[in-house]
Amino acid sequence: MVGSLFSQFDSPWLFNIPLVILAMLIPWKLFITSGSGWVGTRSEMLMSQLTNTLMGQVMQPLNKKGFSWAVLFSSLMLMLMTLNVIGLFPYTFTPTTQLSMNLGLAVPLWLGTVIYGFRNHPTIALAHLCPEGAPNLLIPVLVVVETLSIFMRPLALGLRLTANLTAGHLLMHLISSAVLGLMELSGVLSVITLVLLVFLTMLEIAVALIQGYVFAILVTLYLDENL
Repeated sequence: MVGSLFSQFDSPWLFNIPLVILAMLIPWKLFITSGSGWVGTRSEMLMSQLTNTLMGQVMQPLNKKGFSWAVLFSSLMLMLMTLNVIGLFPYTFTPTTQLSMNLGLAVPLWLGTVIYGFRNHPTIALAHLCPEGAPNLLIPVLVVVETLSIFMRPLALGLRLTANLTAGHLLMHLISSAVLGLMELSGVLSVITLVLLVFLTMLEIAVALIQGYVFAILVTLYLDENL
């Protein structure tokens, strides 16, 4: 039972070749590309509006120095939202349920913000390790605690995304199995459970979008601290 539950999170393989890269690239074919006409189609205008909205959300917590990072973070947000939502469809795979992939995104982005801060503003970056007005006796302890908290940020980013998506997928799998099991016992209970599954699916779609937003916004806030 445990193996059947968690087997959905195993990385797919075909002829001893991992298909994670393919699972990440195929969803991008669903996006609308710009045409050659003077006036764009409704789909192109909708895609442009979505991109502008994401850019506005990313740029909101940043000052003018960080606007050059807005394209990177908005693309990251769009990528995570797409992969999270596509993974809810049957016969698909969610790469963002893999902790290794999430850490592979979180660590370089977090490290880039830290290096940027120490390179351009070393005094301000070091000042974050010791809050202003702290007692002299607590300064060594605060420096250690703040250093550990900074190094735990990428782990928290990866674990948050992985845990939320994994828990949602497991819950959907359990409830869908309950629907099939209750069909033989009670039709009424099966229908009630099916309605619950529909509402849970809607909730998981919202969670998938929110987790992509939270991941990108937190990295944006880490950058804003080092600007």
